Amino acid sequence: PPLPGQRKKDKEHTFLRLSLAGNALLFPLLVLLALKSSPGSHLAQPSRCTTASTNTRVRSTIQTSENGINVNRRGVMGGLGFAALNALASPRRSIAKGVDYQSVKSDIQALIASDANKGPTLVRLAWHSSGTYDKMSKTGGSGLGTIRFKDELEHGANAGLNTAVEWLEPIHSKYDKQGLSYADLYTLAGVVAIETLGGPKVGWKAGRLDSMDPQDVTPNGRLPDADKGSPENTAAHLRSIFGRMGFTDQDIVALSGAHALGRGHAAYSGYEGPWTFTPTRFNNAYFGFLLRFEWVPTKSPKGNDQFTDQKTKTLMMLPSDLVLIEDPKFREYTEKYAKDNDKFFLDFAAAFQKLEELGTKGLKSVNLV
Repeated sequence: PPLPGQRKKDKEHTFLRLSLAGNALLFPLLVLLALKSSPGSHLAQPSRCTTASTNTRVRSTIQTSENGINVNRRGVMGGLGFAALNALASPRRSIAKGVDYQSVKSDIQALIASDANKGPTLVRLAWHSSGTYDKMSKTGGSGLGTIRFKDELEHGANAGLNTAVEWLEPIHSKYDKQGLSYADLYTLAGVVAIETLGGPKVGWKAGRLDSMDPQDVTPNGRLPDADKGSPENTAAHLRSIFGRMGFTDQDIVALSGAHALGRGHAAYSGYEGPWTFTPTRFNNAYFGFLLRFEWVPTKSPKGNDQFTDQKTKTLMMLPSDLVLIEDPKFREYTEKYAKDNDKFFLDFAAAFQKLEELGTKGLKSVNLV
């Protein structure tokens, strides 16, 4: 079956959309294509244009949908043809202005109310859809909604997230005609889950445009690993991964506080157990337990190194959690957040909003209550 966002399109609706686009938009594109295919035309030769460094590969795909006409383009597109493609792409963004995001939020809240354990997974979906950003190459991030593609869901760190994608599909279908993108839905689901489970209200903006091309999926390995063999190596790994996105030590510790929610599932992550006694309540308990309990090494059901609390043998911590108290700079923020829940909420909300907006463009503020 087709993946979300890749359904077969209605032929009559496609014809109507193309007709409405108007000759003023289509004619230049048709002229360009005709010239390109004409014998002896210089346009039929490989392009040598160097006016834009990012336009290095020739490929364009025009796709129509109920939400308008989406254009996924890479490579050199010059003159009138490039302008025409830009114009054809614009309806998607304008249609998105008609989305009733308050109702979308209410439906996400209802989903979580039906099973609070879905909330932490929705946070993980939003986190992992955003945490692939690379500030050097300007690739990755939440902006294209690529985590719904099989290629990205098969990345090791995303094991099990296909269920969250499936939970949200009925909500997307409900608001599809209004122009709701998967990218906006997944990021909104994360902030709604955090708030619904008792956490801070995280700022959120709309306007992400879905990619229709699985080739936009970033390489596997951009998300943080739980263990790099030693505390020093694991700490260095965290700084490398988060630094690639532009985050500081404070941001790393604040975002790690999301482990207040949920639990490890050995079948998916290779690790087993909850981080706190209240895995469906967002608070600063994670930091308190890190500091107060004695953590002893153990093995997960999959044979991976993890830690359990000596007192109750109920809770679990990853090697990447323990470095937050083993590394002096990380520990400074861990101690602050363990003492001050308000400070943790403030810093987490700022870092999580930044995470979800990495690599995006043209987002618009949305007033949600």
